[in-house]
Amino acid sequence: MDFTVAICTFNGAERLPNVLKRLQVQQTTGFTWEILVVDNASTDTTAIVVERYQKTWPISAPLRYVQESQPGLTHARRKAFHEAEAELVGFLDDDNWPDPNWVSHAYHFGLKHPSAGAYGSCIRPYYDQEPPPGFERISLYFALRPQTETFCYNDRYQKNLRKMFPPGAGVVVRKQAWQQSVPQKQQLSGVTGTSLATKSEDVEMMSYIFYQGWKLWHCGEMKIQHHIPNDRFQPAYLTKFFRGIGRSRYITRMQAYPVLLGCLLIPGYLTIDIFKIVTYFLRNFQDLRTDVIKASEWKLLLSVPEGLLVYIRLIFENKVLPKFLKK
Repeated sequence: MDFTVAICTFNGAERLPNVLKRLQVQQTTGFTWEILVVDNASTDTTAIVVERYQKTWPISAPLRYVQESQPGLTHARRKAFHEAEAELVGFLDDDNWPDPNWVSHAYHFGLKHPSAGAYGSCIRPYYDQEPPPGFERISLYFALRPQTETFCYNDRYQKNLRKMFPPGAGVVVRKQAWQQSVPQKQQLSGVTGTSLATKSEDVEMMSYIFYQGWKLWHCGEMKIQHHIPNDRFQPAYLTKFFRGIGRSRYITRMQAYPVLLGCLLIPGYLTIDIFKIVTYFLRNFQDLRTDVIKASEWKLLLSVPEGLLVYIRLIFENKVLPKFLKK
C-alpha cells in the first residue's frame, strides 16, 4: 500500500459521512491507497455507520475500521500508525473535508520530498455562521492554514520568523519519521472524548520529528476544508479550549531543551509570561467581559503559568526526566 488516510474519530457517526463521501470521489491513479477509521472509544453508532459504508463502498481503496479503547487523540494516532499499511499516513479529522485531489497531491509530495518527516495542508474554514469580529487573531489555534504557497517550516525558522508546525488536521506523517522520533508515550494525550483539558498533542508530535532533523513542510496544493460549527464560538467552549492550550504550553516549549537547561530557563519564561498577562490586562480589561476573542486570548495567557505546574509535576513523576538522561 502506498498511502493511508487515517480518520481518528470520537462519536463521529454524524460527521464521518461528510468525510467518507469526499474520499469516494478522490482522483487517484498510479498508486494504491486505503482509508483507516480509528474509533477512539466512541459511545454512539460510529461502528454501524462505517459498516454500512463498507457494504456499499464503490472504490478500490479499502475502507478499514479499527478500535482504540484508550481515550485520547494521541492514542488514536498511535493506533493508526500501527495499523496503517503504507509508509505515508495522512490524517483527517472527522470534520475535515478534502478536495478531490488531496490524496493524490499528498502522496506525490511525499515521493518528491523524501526528507519530509511531515507536511501539512492548506486548511480553509467552513463556518456554519460568521465568526465573531477579531477571530482572525485566534484562527491559527483552530488549525486554519489557508496559505496556498508551499514552504518548508525549517527554512522559516532560519529566518527567525515565528516558530510554527503543521497542525494535526490534514497532516501527512512519514511512518519512519514517527518511529524514529516519537516516544512510546507522549506527555500530552490530546482531546479525550469531549474533554479539552490538554491540547497541542500535534505540536508535541511535530516537535519530536523536527528536533530529530526531519523537514516539516506546508503543501499549498493539498487543500481541505475544516468545518467549524456554531458551538465553537460559545464562551464556554472557548474557555475550555484555550485553557487546554495554555496548560500544554510549557510541555511543548521545553521540548527544545534538555530538562536541566529547560529548568534553568523557566524563570525567564515565567517572567515574560507574567509581563504579557499584566500588559494585556491593562490594555484590555474593559473589554474582557464583552469581547469573546479578547476573553479567549486572556484565558490562554492566564493558563500558561498553570501549564508550568503541569510540567513540573511531570518532572517529579519522572515522565520527562529520561529525555535529559539520554542527552
